[in-house]
Amino acid sequence: MNTRRWSEAVELESALGHVLCDSDPLKLHYSWCLYRIGAAPRARFVHEYQQVRQAMRHRRLGFADAVLVALPDETTLRQRKEGDATRARRSFDLHVQLRTPLQDWYRVLADLSPGRVAWNLPQTWPSLVNDVPVRAERCDIKLLDTLVHRLPVR
Repeated sequence: MNTRRWSEAVELESALGHVLCDSDPLKLHYSWCLYRIGAAPRARFVHEYQQVRQAMRHRRLGFADAVLVALPDETTLRQRKEGDATRARRSFDLHVQLRTPLQDWYRVLADLSPGRVAWNLPQTWPSLVNDVPVRAERCDIKLLDTLVHRLPVR
């Protein structure tokens, strides 16, 4: 599914010039975060890492030019949940636990690829589109490997 989303985004970018995705197309962070909190085996992450690596090698998946990361504190998240009766949020407690490892993931990516990670949402979307440089090498296997090897161990 992620390779399909990636190819759609790349096609739209070719046609429109800019594309904003509502989540990181790489998605590898999710299985690593689950492993990190003990909610999934390490083997799941290793398998997905190998799949992402292969897709990246064939340019079917890559790093976004920029990733906006907003990680509200737990109190804010719970207030939002209580104030929104339109969604069941069955996995809410699990997802709250993913906050810290997700922050770890993007801190490592930010260190390895300066300017790629923004920790706050912009005030206006046009400034975001104009301020994000297009990265020449999105399918950077070396960056992927270095990221994975620098992640904290459980």
